[in-house]
Amino acid sequence: MTREEHLLAAVIDAVDTLVDDFDLIDFLHTLCDRCAELLDVSAVGVMLEDPQGNLQLIAASDEHTRLLELFALQHDEGPCVECHRSGTVRLNIDLSSPVETGPFPLFAARAQKAGFVVTHALPMRLREAVIGALNLFDTRPQSLSAADARVAQALADVATIAILQHRTVAYANQQRAQMHAALTSRVTIEQAKGILAERWGTSVDEAFDALRRHARSHQLGLTQLCRQLIDGHLDSNSIAHA
Repeated sequence: MTREEHLLAAVIDAVDTLVDDFDLIDFLHTLCDRCAELLDVSAVGVMLEDPQGNLQLIAASDEHTRLLELFALQHDEGPCVECHRSGTVRLNIDLSSPVETGPFPLFAARAQKAGFVVTHALPMRLREAVIGALNLFDTRPQSLSAADARVAQALADVATIAILQHRTVAYANQQRAQMHAALTSRVTIEQAKGILAERWGTSVDEAFDALRRHARSHQLGLTQLCRQLIDGHLDSNSIAHA
């Protein structure tokens, strides 16, 4: 594939977040592969924020990189960690330079031990929201050109948009599921109220109050209690009248 075809493939991967069976982990591992191919780097890692705002390793192009990124998280240092905090890009970091690796000496030593000599960190951000960082590693002492840096940031940006889009869709689906569950529960409760009111020859409101009291006193969910009554698993005589 040509460079342009690789870039197009990366964009298509991002668009695929709109499909129902989108796999976020597979998408990010594919992103690692795309970056390695397009930027001619040795390894790639992706870290993302969890709901509590803590950085977590989500994907890496190989086991050495995965262990290195985990090391960075355990020691809370490294270019990815710094990049996520500051939201700024760090390119062409010479891992043998005490000056360039001053904020993360332990990480630099571990990275060199793994065979890497240069690293780059790019924020995964949309406007002011930084959701993670993309880390590039190279075993060769070569710099990332300005053109490649733009490609790398473009890939990080596309991935960020894809991830945020996926979260939006997942949240919308969750909201729909919650609404569906609420409507289903409402129907179940209405049925149980009607059944109890008819058996007792009382009002629906009085039947509902009795159901609520019984559910609370027996530490049962109201919908669960009503389902038991409808299914015949609960004797209405065991429910106390007002």
